Amino acid sequence: MARWEPDARGRLALAAMQLYGERGFEQTTVAEIAERAGVTERTFFRHFADKREVLFNGSVGLQDAVLAAIEATPAGVGPVETVGRAMEVAGSVIPEREYAAQRTAILAANPSLQERELLKLASLGAAAAEALQRRGVDPLAATLAAQTGVAVFHAAFARWVAEVDAPPLATCIREALAELRALTAD
Repeated sequence: MARWEPDARGRLALAAMQLYGERGFEQTTVAEIAERAGVTERTFFRHFADKREVLFNGSVGLQDAVLAAIEATPAGVGPVETVGRAMEVAGSVIPEREYAAQRTAILAANPSLQERELLKLASLGAAAAEALQRRGVDPLAATLAAQTGVAVFHAAFARWVAEVDAPPLATCIREALAELRALTAD
């Protein structure tokens, strides 16, 4: 019997990312991921619902960080600024840039994964809008601010993974929000 090794979840995620990069997402099986990680398929399914979840397992943490930051923003701060601050805070839960760039490349090569990414972003926007409404923001304003925040986050994230010398993600988010403000000031 093989000796138990710690961090099965981390080893599974690493194995999956390696295989997705080598073979492509569609060509990689759960059995191959489990074998490379040195665990059984059953262990894989204890940690992930399916092989897509390896790529999306951080979405709950991201959403939780955004919602907590919205709740923690002092009263009197406008909805767009509140969401902008929340997105900056959320940027701190994103794995290192190299992992994010690798994940982005895998998503770009697979339309069904791109669709799932858009659904996760839409869910983030809806949750942020609800959080803003709980702070007393009008539903339309809350939706506009939340969707704006998601768009800013998405644009900043794309810059961060694409530019080799990009500043930290939080800085990219701050700069994208400033650019949006300049565009809408016309």
